Amino acid sequence: MTTPRRVTIMGSTGSIGCSALSVIDHANSGTDLHFEIDALVAGSDVEALADQALKHRPSLAVIADESKLEALRERLRGSNIGCAAGQTAVLEAAARPCDRVLGAIVGAAGLPSTLAAVHAGNSVALANKESIVSGGPMLLKAAAERNVPILPVDSEHNAIFQVFLDRKSVESLTITASGGPFRELTLEAMHHVSPEQARAHPVWDMGIKNSIDSASLMNKALEFIEAAYLFDMPEDRIDVLVHPQSIVHGMAHYKDRSVLAQLGVPDMRTPIANALCWPDRVETPVERLNLAEIGALTFEAVDSRRFPAIDLARAAIRAGKGAPTALNSANESAVTAFIGGMCGFLDISSIVEGTLDWYVGSAFALGEPMSLEELSVIDREARRKAGELVNACAASNGVAS
Repeated sequence: MTTPRRVTIMGSTGSIGCSALSVIDHANSGTDLHFEIDALVAGSDVEALADQALKHRPSLAVIADESKLEALRERLRGSNIGCAAGQTAVLEAAARPCDRVLGAIVGAAGLPSTLAAVHAGNSVALANKESIVSGGPMLLKAAAERNVPILPVDSEHNAIFQVFLDRKSVESLTITASGGPFRELTLEAMHHVSPEQARAHPVWDMGIKNSIDSASLMNKALEFIEAAYLFDMPEDRIDVLVHPQSIVHGMAHYKDRSVLAQLGVPDMRTPIANALCWPDRVETPVERLNLAEIGALTFEAVDSRRFPAIDLARAAIRAGKGAPTALNSANESAVTAFIGGMCGFLDISSIVEGTLDWYVGSAFALGEPMSLEELSVIDREARRKAGELVNACAASNGVAS
């Protein structure tokens, strides 16, 4: 890169945001300046945001929690770094002109800022899979109309992006799953696992919501839907394989029976660097892949009896008309309930399935939602239905709702 790439990081204090800043630090540690930071945006961790801002010197620091604005101003006093707070400020930060916006706000809450970045003509490196799952058709239509690239950051989709060379010759796609902490656990034992056990991922270091999604394979269900949208691929031409070593991240199968795969150590800084720098590449602090040291790579089919999430994703894609949005909203509600002790681990998939079945037969499933307002209605009603199912679980387990 001849001139520094100017980036904005949405969700800078989360796992992906911190990893992105590590990539930027390393890239800028040599003689060339590869990146400049325009804005850092965080939810409520004002101390971490202020520390990042003082170190990385963005033009603007934004905290979504308006009550933290004065604390942010106090920490950044005399730094010449602009301060702002609130949801409007978050959207304005995403729309500021820059070379790439990293969308890493967790959950469906990340969709409005991702859409704001696209509407402003900013290229997006998307780590927020829920934005695509909840609003894929709307978001991709807006990006196409403005000729704005959306570059996947999830390791599986970034892998496929790197080997997706000839769309008309691709027959199918494969994304991989580590299997999470319960890959070898019996169905009976899974009834009794705790949120602490579910968040203890054996390979990846993620936040609690993504870790629990990984344990249930719901993260792979969301990534399945994301792959279908991003690569315009029918659900029956996408497969999921359990790959405990997490070295092969994604594959594209071609009609001549060639299979192109992307490999790398399980470190999110690799796909982050690729998405931030594309079409260029920079050196990262990630360790080099040593296949001789690893010795063997193994693959196995998903056990849909213990992990029904992939089948739920297929059903949502087939149903369309906002069903993926309902699936994502129900999952967010169910995971929150699990963390709060309102339901068991296996209840997560049951709540999602019950919500999805209800939604497909409801008056809300009339057409593909193409506005934030339509998506908001589906989100609200799916969370309401999921809440009813959570309360039923809590009552059956003797827990006060």
